[in-house]
Amino acid sequence: MDETNFRIDIVTGLEEVDPDEWNAVANPPGMRRDPFLSWEFLEALESSGAATPETGWIPRHILVRDANDVLRGAMPLYGKTHSRGEFVFDHSWADAFERAGGTYYPKLLSAVPFTPVTGRRRLTAPGPDEARIKALLLNAAVSFAEQNKLSSLHINFLEEEDSQSLMLNGMLCRTDQQFHWFNDGYESFDDFLSVLSSSKRKNLRKERAKAQAGLEFLHLRGDDITEEHLDRFFEFYLDTGSRKWGSPYLTRLTFSLLRERMANDMLIIFAMEDGEAIAGALNLIGSDTLYGRYWGTLDPRPMLHFETCYYQAIDYAIANKLAVVEAGAQGGHKLARGYVPVLTYSVHWIAHPGLRDAVADYLERERAAVEHDLDYLNERTPFKKGE
Repeated sequence: MDETNFRIDIVTGLEEVDPDEWNAVANPPGMRRDPFLSWEFLEALESSGAATPETGWIPRHILVRDANDVLRGAMPLYGKTHSRGEFVFDHSWADAFERAGGTYYPKLLSAVPFTPVTGRRRLTAPGPDEARIKALLLNAAVSFAEQNKLSSLHINFLEEEDSQSLMLNGMLCRTDQQFHWFNDGYESFDDFLSVLSSSKRKNLRKERAKAQAGLEFLHLRGDDITEEHLDRFFEFYLDTGSRKWGSPYLTRLTFSLLRERMANDMLIIFAMEDGEAIAGALNLIGSDTLYGRYWGTLDPRPMLHFETCYYQAIDYAIANKLAVVEAGAQGGHKLARGYVPVLTYSVHWIAHPGLRDAVADYLERERAAVEHDLDYLNERTPFKKGE
């Protein structure tokens, strides 16, 4: 099909897009399902007031339609008036550019707001036109940035293969690391512990015993999740969000919309004491992955965070045959708990030649440092060595 048979549209919110159309390219049949790319998740952020122009997230999603007006490709895209909620930190780039007399904001970002999860960003179903549609999406994003005199385009937490492809298109690649747990066909938590060194195995058992003392852990999914549960979890979320970010990103309505639209993709884990939740973690479930997203507690007892967020997640993944637990950004403390380092990727287009050259030089050195750190961490995983 010739490119002239495709039409590029830019919409100012996902309410303008049919959910089934969006989901047909975001999570097409036969591909690994990513709940964060679904219309239900992304639109909930917009309509609940979390990702809106008022909060510095200006939706400008790109759509590619064919001659029959069928949606063939899409790209979640936002104008940004700041760099908060992204987890790929470019504040120093902005500061340097503005000290030199430039204007860094607004910029353009393709990402899942407030969510450091790797996934597809140029969305299209597999087929003979897939590569062409992806090229159209990239060209449309860069053209939008150029036409609106924006400083830059950033595509965060994309898959490695796509990052390599975009580097060939002249974009700058940035790497970082997260810690993920991988299920090697374990039948139980003890089965997982058996592959750790004896000292690490002993430490994890002690941590779990200490965290679980006097508590029960409740797993809630689907129709078992109520608004009362969300009320309690939101208390925890507000406490953590106010300490980590200054002000929480999501609103109470965000959680209600997620429950209404995709409760079966949600897993809430509560730590219960005398019938009352004292801590909680909210996870989303993909086709093969458990994504740990938000956590909070009003009780600062030792090891409760590790148990609620990491060990309970491993328990759930083993019981439900999930391949991976992604526990969010950062956290070197996860290493001793069986979560191993993996690289994450972002790519960046920068309009100003001087800033681009400076960032390119910085990223080359940063990638080498990240790779060195990854090697260092891989030598220190808790797994048995040489067996």
